[in-house]
Amino acid sequence: MSGTVLALGAGAVTASGCVWYVPALADLRAGADRPGSRRLAAASCVTGWATASATAPLLLLGVPVLALLAAAAAGAGAAVVLRVRAAARRRREERDDAACWAAFGAAPARPEPRHPRYAFAGAVAAGLGLALVAALLLARGRAHGVSAPLAVAAPVAVAACALLAAALRAAPTTGRGGAAVRR
Repeated sequence: MSGTVLALGAGAVTASGCVWYVPALADLRAGADRPGSRRLAAASCVTGWATASATAPLLLLGVPVLALLAAAAAGAGAAVVLRVRAAARRRREERDDAACWAAFGAAPARPEPRHPRYAFAGAVAAGLGLALVAALLLARGRAHGVSAPLAVAAPVAVAACALLAAALRAAPTTGRGGAAVRR
């Protein structure tokens, strides 16, 4: 598979990711109006999508696969570090809020439940990342005799399995009386 096709795919995926990175940019632009944990999570999102968008020009320039993977790993690592810091800060903010409410002698407001869409988005992103890595490795393997159908089918199968797993995880289950209940 040529670098041009992979660059076109990376560009299309990055463009379609605007539903995640545009709100994250708005959170970053809001500055102190948003909690610190939310700004860190937004920075993580923007870093991840910027890494994905940076792969397209690198693919067009014909950068070696190992250099491309190193750049992608560096960006993904930065995004993961920011996300972990955001989660830790969120827990700290919740503890501080609980302490403030306890000082008033009232019960703290219950935190919002975690939305399954985050789990879905994470599973989709992980699956697409694995599919991209599989495509890059199989493209490199084409020089060593890997067949074209395998080079196309393997990443598609990885992405399809990730989408199926994400859909099954995010699907509502049925509770008592047939009411839909989220896991």
